Amino acid sequence: MDTLMAAINDDLLPLVAVVGGLLVAMIAIIFGTISSTRKSARREETRREIAAYVAEGSMTAEEGERLMKAGDVDDD
Repeated sequence: MDTLMAAINDDLLPLVAVVGGLLVAMIAIIFGTISSTRKSARREETRREIAAYVAEGSMTAEEGERLMKAGDVDDD
């Protein structure tokens, strides 16, 4: 009986390793996508706020453009 269990465990170990690796990869991809989406949403919100400040006259169009260009540098 112990020999049968050892054989089953030896056969399942590579399968468990592959499935576990794929699961970790899928989770990493999902969280990366969520992070990227949230980053894009925050960037767009900031751009809208700058546009609102320009529209109400709190800052000039040149200042707003300078702020938007400063945020274009990706630190990925």
